[in-house]
Amino acid sequence: MPKTLVIAEKPSVAQDIVRALTPVAGKFDKHDEYFESENYVVTSAVGHLVEIQAPEEFDVKRGKWSFAHLPVIPPYFDLKPVDKTKSRLNAVVKLAKRKDIGDLVNACDAGREGELIFRLIEQFAGGAKPLGKPVRRLWLQSMTPQAIREGFDALRSDKQMAGLADAARSRSEADWLVGINGTRAMTAFNSRDGGFFLTTVGRVQTPTLAVVVEREEQIRKFVSRDYWEIHATFLAEAGEYTAKWIDTKWKKNADDAELKADRVWSQREAQEIADAVRGKAASVTEESKPTTQASPMLFDLTSLQREANGRFGYSAKTTLSIAQSLYERHKALTYPRTDSRHLPEDYVAVVKNTMGTLADSGMKHLAPFAKQAIDGNYVKPTKRIFDNAKVSDHFAIIPTLQAPSGLSDAEQRVYDLVVRRFLSVFFPSAEYLVTTRITQSVGHSFKTDGKVLVKPGWLAIWGKEADVEGEENSKTLVAVKPGEMVRAEVVEPKGLKTRPPARYSEATLLGAMEGAGKLVDDDELREAMQEKGLGTPATRAATIEGLINEKYMFREGRELIPTAKAFQLMTLLRGLGVEELSKPELTGEWEYKLAQMEHGKLSREEFMREIGEMTKHIVKKAKEYDRDTVPGDYATLKTPCPNCGGIVRENYRRFTCVGKSGTGEDACGFSFGKTPAGRTFSAEEVEQLLRDKHIGPLDGFRSKAGWPFTSEIILKYNEEEKNWKLEFDFGNEQDPAETGEIIDFSAQQPLGPCPKCGGRVFEFGKNYVCEKSVPTPQQAVPTCDFKTGQVILQQPVERSQMEKLLSTGKTDLLDKFVSMRTRRAFKAFLVWNKEEGKVTFEFAPSKFPPRKTAAGKTPVAREPAAKYAAGKTAAKKAPAAKKSPAAKKAAPAKKTAAPKAPRKTGAGLKPSAELAAVIGADNVARTEVIKKLWDYIKANGLQDATNKRAINADAKLLPVFGKPQVTMFELAGIVGKHLTA
Repeated sequence: MPKTLVIAEKPSVAQDIVRALTPVAGKFDKHDEYFESENYVVTSAVGHLVEIQAPEEFDVKRGKWSFAHLPVIPPYFDLKPVDKTKSRLNAVVKLAKRKDIGDLVNACDAGREGELIFRLIEQFAGGAKPLGKPVRRLWLQSMTPQAIREGFDALRSDKQMAGLADAARSRSEADWLVGINGTRAMTAFNSRDGGFFLTTVGRVQTPTLAVVVEREEQIRKFVSRDYWEIHATFLAEAGEYTAKWIDTKWKKNADDAELKADRVWSQREAQEIADAVRGKAASVTEESKPTTQASPMLFDLTSLQREANGRFGYSAKTTLSIAQSLYERHKALTYPRTDSRHLPEDYVAVVKNTMGTLADSGMKHLAPFAKQAIDGNYVKPTKRIFDNAKVSDHFAIIPTLQAPSGLSDAEQRVYDLVVRRFLSVFFPSAEYLVTTRITQSVGHSFKTDGKVLVKPGWLAIWGKEADVEGEENSKTLVAVKPGEMVRAEVVEPKGLKTRPPARYSEATLLGAMEGAGKLVDDDELREAMQEKGLGTPATRAATIEGLINEKYMFREGRELIPTAKAFQLMTLLRGLGVEELSKPELTGEWEYKLAQMEHGKLSREEFMREIGEMTKHIVKKAKEYDRDTVPGDYATLKTPCPNCGGIVRENYRRFTCVGKSGTGEDACGFSFGKTPAGRTFSAEEVEQLLRDKHIGPLDGFRSKAGWPFTSEIILKYNEEEKNWKLEFDFGNEQDPAETGEIIDFSAQQPLGPCPKCGGRVFEFGKNYVCEKSVPTPQQAVPTCDFKTGQVILQQPVERSQMEKLLSTGKTDLLDKFVSMRTRRAFKAFLVWNKEEGKVTFEFAPSKFPPRKTAAGKTPVAREPAAKYAAGKTAAKKAPAAKKSPAAKKAAPAKKTAAPKAPRKTGAGLKPSAELAAVIGADNVARTEVIKKLWDYIKANGLQDATNKRAINADAKLLPVFGKPQVTMFELAGIVGKHLTA
């Protein structure tokens, strides 16, 4: 009897399916990576297991990206496994190929991305030939057991899903074509003068960057204007109240958003109004009306990221990581990568059970509100919350029935945020009494607003109670009797300045990405983007982090600030005439056409032909651009040319002297590139370089081989050319202890005491050194060897950080170290290691608390293996041509190990006779069993030659394994069956 293979997108969904099918399909046996019953095999992916790539013969993997190899438009795409999940892919493919599997059910998430995940796995499993097994589609918007069973009773045919499958593949391939070709074309254009200037573009990342750049341009061009407000204090019988002058005839001006009803644009006019009203009687009219405020909707990922950024300053990436941990590790939240803020209509009972769990939880600050919701029957099937039409691939983020424990501070904060929002949405609206009072005197009107919280409703969950008259936070206005005249006691104009628009934070940028469709003029395209925006909730955090990693923008506090490289990219796209890459209309157009494809109104072939034409157009524009520079809004520097005192101006590629006339006729030839070694100078950095003849150390440079490095930049006079040239300075000065050169520190301020000998520490070359480690007028022969680099593993160590290390023994947490071995960035403290007599690394403790043991006790944390010698300074030789510079390799600090306690006899577990034949009959710990097994496997060469994850059984291992071959991931499960207490 053939069986049906069900492939879900995530392990948790596979488990839900098994629980739902068990009553109708019979008992499921649990295996390592799947469940099996008489009729079903249920397994899962873990997101994308396969990704597309160009076939080898159509792509250029190595060598310089150049126009000669562009565009890359392969006639078909190959597939490659995602490295991190190869073992899971192999397991799923093995199941799909089983002879007793007759058909497949695609149970991945209900949406375009879920369709793509399954289709690529199915294609990969088939290899050169199609798998050839019938496919049906499980379409779920609710994960209750009844909804899952009903879904299996109404499986969709493969033909019904053909449009969605085509749209999913087309979107993936189009992103690849535009991203790869666009990036290589822009990189090739920017690298034409030599070097390697990586210039990434993409359908989502570039319009997102354009939003940030456009805001920064508005800020830079903003001219502040002076204006005045007139503030008054009026005296009534019941007391005083304040008011602000308004122009009752004012109307909104579409051409000038700064014009407002309460602003006066001349000090004289403001003073005249104040003088006219001061001391005069005034009449009062007021209107009071009740208003209500409902709770915000449940969280989707983007709204959760925005709230966590606003409240706690968490980056979008951090919030996603925390929410994912709460979902995967603690099982405390539902799936977080969702763009829906609603729940399925059959979830009312689930929500009531969740309320019960929260009411019985140990959260004393929130449990009473959950109980109040239960007692008050607040959970009702309203469309505002429960609406199938507004549930996409996933529903809103809510707490689960599992109360978590052992959360980190960050996890607790985010969990509390979700629970509060979950409770709030079912609570009654907050009720206010809003009063608007207009006070009129000698033809002038003053406005006062009062707002009193009458019933807090859902706001009580957030710690807000009703306003009480007389308290400091009360917004109740003092009473004025009908017909009572009041008097203007104090009336003064207040001078203010208009402010530029605020820079984007991650919260506001996420909002801009989500609502990017509003920026699109075309009605059809705007409609297509209405539910999508730029990117998806699951990818927006990665998009922001990618822009930061590529040095297109950086964080300063909570603000996101674009770099010179970002402005240069926008100038390039505008100059080449390929601005579509920076516009959200591109996404809108794609979404519109993909939606047509889903409904059978547009063929996949037609869409991909259009994408191919667009790709060729982008490459052609870059390849054929033949002007000397790209037109743009360029800066004129304040600092004069160091060679002739002329004016220095920016163009697309260089900063160039145009002579004292500014026309270029008397230019002296001084110029240097804007992007040495792939890093773009900002105007401020160039001003400093021209003024001081040096700057740095700066990070973000890349060698010709693509490796990142850090260096100082200097301007050095070239005698042959009689002009100044830009050079990298890696601190190649000779050691004065060897040359005997006398060093004079008298003009410097010391940073602090030497931790070795108590002498003073100064800056010298590219290092911080003890004054007694070099020859000085006071001491010709060095007696100390303290020295540490100003750049360590590409991390610049600022003077203030070295001062802190010398005074406290430890710097702040620094985040730009780059490992010599893995080339990955890492964070660490620099500390003075007294035992080693050098500066070493110390890593921050993990943000996740240690797991509890079976006995419920938290294991004692080990002394972290976190201290390594931090080396001395940046590499000695300039790597711009060949090698990446880096600090000298960190040497591990010596560990002082405590003497081990003697092993207890008889401790551990007893191996079976079959296992004892391999590892011996002594009692042994489970971890020691695995080690001994691996020793045996390696000693006898039992790892499969073609698949290192597979282990072949010899005569001794066959009774242990029970089959000729197992995977390394099965070992732990197999061993457990052969051990007894």
